[in-house]
Amino acid sequence: MPKLYLKEYGRAIAGKQVFIACREGILRDHFQEIIADIKFLVRHGAHTTLLHNLPNRFANRQWIIRLEQRLATTDIVRISPEIDFYEAVLDHRRSMYKVIFLERHYLIDSQGNKINAVTTGRARQSFEESGDLIANVNFKGAMEAICRKIEAGECDRVHILQAGKNAVKHELFTVEGSGSLIANNFEEHFRQVNTDEDVAIVHRILNMYKRSGFLKPRSKAYLSKNRHAFYVTAIDGIVVGCVEKKIIDEKTVEMGALAISTRFRNQRVGVYTVKCFFAEMKAQGYTRLISLTNNPRLEALYQHLGFVQESRPEYKPRQALSPDVKMYFRQIG
Repeated sequence: MPKLYLKEYGRAIAGKQVFIACREGILRDHFQEIIADIKFLVRHGAHTTLLHNLPNRFANRQWIIRLEQRLATTDIVRISPEIDFYEAVLDHRRSMYKVIFLERHYLIDSQGNKINAVTTGRARQSFEESGDLIANVNFKGAMEAICRKIEAGECDRVHILQAGKNAVKHELFTVEGSGSLIANNFEEHFRQVNTDEDVAIVHRILNMYKRSGFLKPRSKAYLSKNRHAFYVTAIDGIVVGCVEKKIIDEKTVEMGALAISTRFRNQRVGVYTVKCFFAEMKAQGYTRLISLTNNPRLEALYQHLGFVQESRPEYKPRQALSPDVKMYFRQIG
């Protein structure tokens, strides 16, 4: 069960308009689950609109009445089944903060892996590549309309979720998310860990990596006691990555516990985090940086950012603590 961060993530949607869109079959199949998720958003201060395309037939009257009764504070908008559902949803308002499409499946790439987050530029680029990023063939037309809406500055965030129990709740209130996020204007900020809330989210992110075997475990007590040594990258105010500062000598600092939420992998958040760490350590007077890892993703990132794999004699005591782990070195000043 994913950990919910109600206070931290609730601030991001409180007072905002959230549009939830689902086609007829999905609404029928997941009626109770969709109702529960929308009520959850309302309880956390969101202004909600549900858009659907139930045909205006007598047989559907009971569904519509139940929607109106169960979602008394939610705007309910019926879209004609005769027109393009996605175009109609995106044209419902000129300016839309967050649109959530509930589908049979989240977005997948050509290898069948879930797409956690993608920019419109990356999605558009994929349309012209032989190996398409977006493998949901039937959704590609909708993706084009979504890209246009976001690029016009008329929508901040579009989420594509697999309809089901807690789909919206887990997408908006967990570190990992449950579906695919499309957006361009991520606001990145690098800062030191300050609060217990920061500690809790960093602990969650590190635990994801601990399972892969590339990261030594850090207990929540350790993180809380050493919070002054941890830095985080936040996107839109939400912590999505972290790094630990370990002092080796007066000139050298070790970069440890580098981890990015699975949601924002492959979005250059790791590059941003490491470059910000460079700048912060340089400002503090350090001129050398080391890091130890056997994680292939981090090794590729380090090589891209000018690290050299070498176990230098002056860091022999540190290497001895992790004899089977590769050491990377970089001059930063």
